[in-house]
Amino acid sequence: MIIEQEKLKQAILTAISDSEMIKIIDCTIDQPASVHDVIRQTDIPHTTTYRKIKWMLDAGLLIVEKIQITPEGKKFSLFRSTLKSISASYEKGRTVVEVQYNLNVEAKIAQRFFSLDQN
Repeated sequence: MIIEQEKLKQAILTAISDSEMIKIIDCTIDQPASVHDVIRQTDIPHTTTYRKIKWMLDAGLLIVEKIQITPEGKKFSLFRSTLKSISASYEKGRTVVEVQYNLNVEAKIAQRFFSLDQN
């Protein structure tokens, strides 16, 4: 799908130009991951990981797939990348960003949407 919305296009281009955001996307494409999972798998510093995950959530590049509660009663979120692949090109003043959405995420969003309709 070609992205037409400029704000989303700029967010995607920013993300793919940042090596730490690429690591976060890679970590969350196939399965959901908590912030601590991302930190363990990528060796990105804690504050940087939290800041970049928040930015990516706000930009729509990550979603909260699930919220879990530990036996101790602590709550934490599991994040998933909304994108499976990204391709960008530039020709004569026009930037084209094409993405393939993560099917797991699309199914979750559709499931939530239709469950709201039934209430």
